[in-house]
Amino acid sequence: MSAQKPTIVIASPFEEEHVARIRRVAGNRAEIIHAIDLLPPATYIADHDGPPDFARHPADQERWLAILRSADILFGTPREAKRDLLGLVPNLKWMQCTSAGVGKMVERLDLVDTDVIVTTASGTHAGPLAEFVFAALLSWSRHLGQLRAWQEDHHWQRFTADELAGKTMTLIGPGRIGGQIIRTAAIFGMHTIAVGTTYDPGRARVLGADRYIPVGDLRSVLPETDVLVICAPHTPGTDLLIGTAQFDALKRGAWFINIGRGPVVDEPELIRRLQSGAIAHAALDVFTTEPLPSDSPLWDLPKVIISPHCSANAPRENERITDIFCRNLPLFLDGRLSEMSPVLDKHRLY
Repeated sequence: MSAQKPTIVIASPFEEEHVARIRRVAGNRAEIIHAIDLLPPATYIADHDGPPDFARHPADQERWLAILRSADILFGTPREAKRDLLGLVPNLKWMQCTSAGVGKMVERLDLVDTDVIVTTASGTHAGPLAEFVFAALLSWSRHLGQLRAWQEDHHWQRFTADELAGKTMTLIGPGRIGGQIIRTAAIFGMHTIAVGTTYDPGRARVLGADRYIPVGDLRSVLPETDVLVICAPHTPGTDLLIGTAQFDALKRGAWFINIGRGPVVDEPELIRRLQSGAIAHAALDVFTTEPLPSDSPLWDLPKVIISPHCSANAPRENERITDIFCRNLPLFLDGRLSEMSPVLDKHRLY
């Protein structure tokens, strides 16, 4: 790095306690701007956007744009960033994102063919997302909806519920989040098949999966799949990855979970399969269009769980993202850029 101190701008709502940690790590080697009076207020824990209708006074907006022009490093993504981020932040050298699946956003911001380093929040959401997956699976296997309805009716009827042990889970996108889900599935005695981009015979052992296959072989395992979990990011290679052919191959009555990205799935086809009963249950955190339109049939399907793209949120999310930033900041300041992680591959978009 040059002798001039880089300027770090906190570009989204963030708690001062975490900014103080960044200040301690930076010491006198970087200038940190946390213009809390110019940032939108967080409406919930780990809200990185603030209210949709937030607007600054014109004079405050000019102050904010001047701050962005001074930034060498962004922590978070400014609301103004619609495209051409370097037009807004011309000195940008590093951006720490607050989400893991940021490939399409980085593409939209015209950063793919630049030297800007993009670090993601990959791994920080693995625990909460795995809990969401198994909250859904346990509610279905143990018939919690039925039990609640019977309780409201004061109805007593003994029956035998289902169980997760022995079921086969096929998981597409076995990164940090997928690995956590696979490890949890093993605890419940499930069989696991991980589906990645390429053939890697040693990957199953690393993940703790029973099998690992390349995505080209996906259809061969769908007939034995009881639970299909999508963790994949949205890239040109995953766009509409799950469509008619894949749903045709999927075991009838399978359970479906998408915590990856909405465009990975042919949503109208998913709706048809849910309506016909070919897919028995679905838990969806992501959708083709977000917010999910009010006229989407998904809202009214009784065996669908809808989460408004927030199942990754957790009280310690910002603490964990700060951990990533504070680990990388000395590396960046020392010029040890190759040691920074997790760094987005801007051409693969993950």
